[in-house]
Amino acid sequence: MTIEVRVPQLPESVADATLVSWHKKPGDAVARDENLVDLETDKVVLEVPAPTGGILKEIKLGDGTTVTSGQLLAVIEEGSALGAPPPGAAAVPGASAPAIMAAPSGATVSAKEAAKSDGVGAAASGAAAKLSPAAKRVVEENKVDPKAVAGSGRDGRVSKSDVVNYLSAKDAAPAAKAPSGAPASKAPGTPAARGVRSEQRVPMTRLRARIAERMVQAQATQALLTSFNEVDLQAVNELRGRYKDLFEKQYGVKLGFMSFFTKACVEALKKFPSVNASVEGNDIVYHEYFDVGVAVSTDRGLIVPVLRDADQSSFADIEKSIAAFAGRARAGTITMEELTGGTFTITNGGVFGSLLSTPIVNAPQSAILGMHKIQDRPVVVDGQVVVRPMMYIALTYDHRIIDGREAVQFLVTVKQCLEDPARMVLRI
Repeated sequence: MTIEVRVPQLPESVADATLVSWHKKPGDAVARDENLVDLETDKVVLEVPAPTGGILKEIKLGDGTTVTSGQLLAVIEEGSALGAPPPGAAAVPGASAPAIMAAPSGATVSAKEAAKSDGVGAAASGAAAKLSPAAKRVVEENKVDPKAVAGSGRDGRVSKSDVVNYLSAKDAAPAAKAPSGAPASKAPGTPAARGVRSEQRVPMTRLRARIAERMVQAQATQALLTSFNEVDLQAVNELRGRYKDLFEKQYGVKLGFMSFFTKACVEALKKFPSVNASVEGNDIVYHEYFDVGVAVSTDRGLIVPVLRDADQSSFADIEKSIAAFAGRARAGTITMEELTGGTFTITNGGVFGSLLSTPIVNAPQSAILGMHKIQDRPVVVDGQVVVRPMMYIALTYDHRIIDGREAVQFLVTVKQCLEDPARMVLRI
């Protein structure tokens, strides 16, 4: 019996998708729920799983094709690959089911021969064999050691969710120091030898093209202006140093800077509602909720998952959400709903060393806050020159609905909340 594989129903805001790559070719055995092909939309990459086990009989569309909801992608011959493995195949320790089914009928290995194989190689292949197909793809894309991921499936099998949870937990932990002798990664198009002047032309991904379109649209349709201020983060550092161990022990996540900045922005948005508003035609829409987008950089480009009702979230809720967003974004499992909406955005170029920048508004929002590198600088406090951890902050805003006075006072409010965090508790 043949089963058709079709494009899943795309969200209402997405008209079509691009077929990125097939993970199987005609004649390959496929297992139920195994990822067959990746579809890239303007925001996320969608996986299309096999609806049943069998043999991939025919692929209807090739890589790079633009597809729409319900379009036929492939045909599977149901049940053709579900027979029992050949005799002797079970004697191979650590062999995965797909590997056994794909082996030639005469390629049997005795238990004695398998026992003589190198123990180190067997251990490595055993770890790889415990990965589900979807988990294997995420592991390869993020260069994760499969032996470091604890499997929750039967016999310790590692699922895709196990890898995503591992990446989220790893993101919450302090970044590991890179080895001094590690070779620098080679960028695409880098000449292989000196004197070679080569070029490489590659099409934009849908995400990159969408980012370019949105950025140009924002600058063409909004009257963008940027105001700056600087913040003394001494009080925040002292608070984090005093409670970081207790916070991590109680909530299972580190107390970072983003929760402080998010809370400070929410307090400022409450005082200046125009910064939380947007323009629709000739109307100004004042949002009475606070959905704060947090810009996350991935290999595919910049995405902005949204913290819903940030005013109702605790510091721990914010830190956990951001860590989970980052893990899912790198693994390519973030959902369309998590990237939709938002009334205000925070972006942190400081993690890359940026000292000052003018971020572009994430339309149709009307403002974005830019964080930057924390740098020890001499400042005057109570008539004395002291060294303090300082950060420049920038607010880019749509001057059509936000006046300069409001933008400056918004930044001053953020500054006051961060320099005296008690204000966020007392809401003054």
